[in-house]
Amino acid sequence: MQSAMSPAIRCLAGLLTVAGTGAAAQAACPIELAVYGDATSGSEIDFSPTGTSAAVTNSFRLILDNNVVLDGIAMWTDGPTARPHGSLMYKCPTGDATGQELAACTLWEGVVYSADDKGVVGLLPAEGAQAPQSLLFPNLGPSLEMSAAHGGNGFSKVPPDIFTMKGCQE
Repeated sequence: MQSAMSPAIRCLAGLLTVAGTGAAAQAACPIELAVYGDATSGSEIDFSPTGTSAAVTNSFRLILDNNVVLDGIAMWTDGPTARPHGSLMYKCPTGDATGQELAACTLWEGVVYSADDKGVVGLLPAEGAQAPQSLLFPNLGPSLEMSAAHGGNGFSKVPPDIFTMKGCQE
């Protein structure tokens, strides 16, 4: 699968290896209970079980400074180039929302990549699989920095694109 990745993503695999945490943090933790963090901005990604959704394969939230929380989901696309398409949303309407309303509250979208402790890059696993060592959300920082949730009463510390596993929820 690594050969299908862009050269930039493969290059980041080496950086993800260096960014790894201890083996104790990832010992037999399923992805739906994993917690990832970034020491630079203090941001954290907490996964949670998705429940009965047929389309959503992962549910998570990105916790930023100033108590700003973005809701995240990943849904696998179909076909021979299936990928986990992630979205991070802020203050989206609940219930029946229009496509325009969802687009307005979606701050980031893209493929979510993972890396193990050896730097081998893969894709975000669905629930039930062991949590990877690191996660990569391409272009997350710049997307969030340009969002309406940044500055003012929103968050002030922009997270990077790479998060490393901190632990496992009980």
